[in-house]
Amino acid sequence: MSTPSEAGHDPFEPGLSAVVDERRQLINLSYRLLGSLAEAEDAVQETYTRWYAMSRQQRQAIDSPGAWLTTVASRVCLDVLGSARARRERYVGAWIPEPLPDRTEWMSGSTDGGGEPADPADRITLDESVNMAFLVVLEAMTPAERVAFILHDVFRYPFAEIAEIVGRTPAACRQLASSARRRVQAARAPEAATAGQAGLVRDFKEAWQARDIKALIDLLDPDATMTADGGGMVGTVLRPVEGSEQIAQYLIHIADKAPGLTLLERTVNGRPGLVAQHSGVTVTVAAFDLTGDRVTRIWAVRNPEKLRPWTEYGES
Repeated sequence: MSTPSEAGHDPFEPGLSAVVDERRQLINLSYRLLGSLAEAEDAVQETYTRWYAMSRQQRQAIDSPGAWLTTVASRVCLDVLGSARARRERYVGAWIPEPLPDRTEWMSGSTDGGGEPADPADRITLDESVNMAFLVVLEAMTPAERVAFILHDVFRYPFAEIAEIVGRTPAACRQLASSARRRVQAARAPEAATAGQAGLVRDFKEAWQARDIKALIDLLDPDATMTADGGGMVGTVLRPVEGSEQIAQYLIHIADKAPGLTLLERTVNGRPGLVAQHSGVTVTVAAFDLTGDRVTRIWAVRNPEKLRPWTEYGES
C-alpha cells in the first residue's frame, strides 16, 4: 500500500509530514476497532483517500489534521463493524480476531525501502488492548460500544469528540463505554504471572511435541476451551472443544495427522504463544489465556488469509 507521499502528492504541501505521521496511530486504532489487520489497512487507506479528495484549500483550513483523520477513520471503522456483523454470521465456524506477531523476534530486515517496516503489523503497538482475550470480548459488543470504549479507555478521547463520531450525545457515549467496560471486567480472569507465562506455554509445547496426553491434561484447566478458526478454507473443528481431556486428545490427533509439525514459541498479540509450521509454512497461530499455572483458553487461527503477517517474510 502506498503512502500519500508515494502517491504523487505535493511533498511541499504544509503539514504533509504530520498527516503521513498519523498513519501509525490510525493503524493502531483501526486494528483495535476491527480485529483485522487487512480491514484496518483498508480503513486507513479510505481515510487518506477522503483527505486527498478535498482541495488543497479545504485541507489547509483544517486546524488539526490528526483529529480529522482520527474522526474519519473511526467513522469508517464504525461502518465496517456494522457490515462485518452480517458477514461474520455467514462465516464458516468461529471467527477469531487476526493474530499479530511481534516482528522483532524474527524479522530479517525487510523494509519498504525507506527504512520503515513494510508490514502495518510492525506499526501496531502491542499492549493490553490487543491481547486476544481482550479482542474476543470486543467482538461481543455493539459497534457503537466498541468505538466509544476504544476511543475513550484506550486512546483517551473525550466523550464530546466521541459523540461527534458515533452520532450520539456525550452522555450516551459515556454509557456505551461504561457498558463495554463492564463486559471487559466481567470476562477478565486472574492471569498467570508475567514471568511464568512463557514457561507455561513452553511446557505446553513440549508436552504436545512429546504427545504426552497426561502432561497436556495437567497443564489445561479442567474447563478449558479451545476455539479454532479455519474460515472454511482449511479443515478444523467448527465448534469449540471443551474440557482438558477433550482438548488434549484433539491436539494429539492433530500431531498424529501432521507428522513433521514444527512448533515455535512466538509472541502473539503481545503474549507468549505458539506458531505451528508444516514443511516450513506457517499453518496455525495459537494464542493462550492463562490463569495461575493452567491454560484456560486457546485460540487457534488457521485461516490462511489471517496468517499473512506471519508468512510474508518467512520464519527464522
